[in-house]
Amino acid sequence: MRLRQILAVVGLLYFVEGFPMGVFVDVVPVWLRSQGVDLESIGWLSLLGLAWSAKVLWSPLVDRYGDRRSWIAAALAVMTAALGALASGDAVRVLPLLFAGLAVYCLASATQDVAIDAYTIGITDRGDEGPVNAARVTAYRVGVVVAGGGLLFFPRWLGWPGTLAVAAGLSALLALAVLRTPRVAVPEAARSETWAPFLRWLRIPGAPGVLLFVLLFRVPDLAMGPMVKPFWVDRGYAYEEIGLVTTTLGSLAVVVGAGIGGAFVSRFGIGRGLLWLGLAALGSNLGYAAAALLPETGRAGMYAASLVESFCGGLAVTAFLSFCMRITEKDHAAVQYAVLSALFALPGRLLGGPSGEVTAAYGYAAWFGLTAAAGLPAFAFLPWAWARLARLEADDPS
Repeated sequence: MRLRQILAVVGLLYFVEGFPMGVFVDVVPVWLRSQGVDLESIGWLSLLGLAWSAKVLWSPLVDRYGDRRSWIAAALAVMTAALGALASGDAVRVLPLLFAGLAVYCLASATQDVAIDAYTIGITDRGDEGPVNAARVTAYRVGVVVAGGGLLFFPRWLGWPGTLAVAAGLSALLALAVLRTPRVAVPEAARSETWAPFLRWLRIPGAPGVLLFVLLFRVPDLAMGPMVKPFWVDRGYAYEEIGLVTTTLGSLAVVVGAGIGGAFVSRFGIGRGLLWLGLAALGSNLGYAAAALLPETGRAGMYAASLVESFCGGLAVTAFLSFCMRITEKDHAAVQYAVLSALFALPGRLLGGPSGEVTAAYGYAAWFGLTAAAGLPAFAFLPWAWARLARLEADDPS
C-alpha cells in the first residue's frame, strides 16, 4: 500500500481503538460519579484497565490463529454485547453486573488493541513512523471524542441506559467497517512461535534499561486519568461542558500536539523527541494541580489545564509510539508490541487504583502534583533508549 492508503487504514483502525477507551475513561467515570458512586470505588474500578497490561498473556494467539482484521471485528462484537448488558439494567446498583460488564468490555478492547497495533506495524515502512503515528494519535483522539465527548450529550435526553445502548450500536457499526479493510497475511514464522521472539529480544544489549524506560514513561498521564473527570464533576460542570472541553476541545489540542510531535520526530529524530517532548508533557499534570489549588481561576483555569494537558500529551505520545514501533520486529509485532504496551500501561494503572483514596484524603492538587513527579524516573533510563535506536541505525542504515 502507498503511504496515503496506509494512513487511511490506520485512521479507521485507531478511531476504532479510541472509541472504547473514550467510553471507559471519559464516560464511565462521569456516569458513576453522577449516580453518587464515591471516589474510592471509582478509583478501584479503574484497575479494570489492567486488562491493557494483561493482554500480553494472550497476545501470541493473535499471531497464531486467524487474521488480525477478524480479531478486531470479533472484539468489537463482544464489546457491543457488554455495553448492551450494562444498558439493560441498573448496573450502578448491582455491582457484580457493573464489574462483570466493564471487565468483559476492557478485556475485549485490550485484545482488539493487540491486533490493531500488530496490523499497523506490519504495513508501516521504516522512516514513515512520524506521519503514521501522528495519524494514529489523531484518529485515536477522534474516536475518544465521539465516545467520551459525543456520548455525554445523550444522558440528558436518553438517560444513561439509552446512552449506553447508543454506544453499543456504534460499536456494532465499527465491526462492520473493520471487515472492509484489506486483509494482511500473518507471517508463517509468527504462527509457529510464541515467546521465542521476545526472549531473543531480551538478550539484546541494554534491553532491561529500554524496558524500564518504557515502563515508566507514561506513568503521569495514566495515573492522573481516573481522577480528572470526577474533578470536573465535583466542580459542578454539566456533562455536556465536561465532554466539550475535556474530550472534544481536548482532542483537538491532542491532534495539534500530535501533528507538531510527528513533524519534530521526522525532522530531529525519535531520540530527541523522547527527551524534549517528554519533558513538556510533565507540565500537563502540573496544570491540573494549579487549577485545583486555585479554584478562583474558575473556568479559565479549568479550560487551560485541560487544553495544556491534551496538547502536551499529543506531543509526547507521538515520539513514544514512534520509539515503540521502531524497536518492534514486524513479523512478531503482536507479541513484542503487546509487551511494550502492557509495560507502559501497568504502573499508571496500578497507581490509578488508590487514586481515589489519596484524593479523598489529601485533595485533587496533591494527587495531580504527585503524578507529575512520578514521571521523572523515566528520564534516568533514556540513555538506554537512545543506545537501542543507535544500534538499529547501525544495523539498518537505509
